[in-house]
Amino acid sequence: MDIMTETLPIAIQVSDALVAEIENIASVSNKLEAQLNFHTMTANWYSDEANILMINFYLISISELKNVTTHVGSVDLESLADDVLLHSKNSLLDCHVAITPAESVLIEQQPKLLSGYLAKKLTKVLNLIADRQKFVHI
Repeated sequence: MDIMTETLPIAIQVSDALVAEIENIASVSNKLEAQLNFHTMTANWYSDEANILMINFYLISISELKNVTTHVGSVDLESLADDVLLHSKNSLLDCHVAITPAESVLIEQQPKLLSGYLAKKLTKVLNLIADRQKFVHI
């Protein structure tokens, strides 16, 4: 039996630092990745199959966010918020989303908030991207 693995348009990668710091963030991110792909699909983001926007979310700590500008080069980066940097290459968007110290404390104190909080934060970023691409909000 041949199993076909197709890359989904939205991928979420969590930095090792956050995996070590925030319990369950990897499994929560995996579930969220599936949800966000489903929501963008039902919002008809992928109707033009020849031109599908691929979005890589990189969940990182705020200190790692400062390093992104040095690696990618600040010229190519666009700041969508204090904790969100966007790097676009054609139909590929690399979106670096930092968990701020205040967010870390909140999640540490109330771990049950992690899933809903990440979902809201990434949905907000996707809707900013939707505005730029003239897509329907999710």
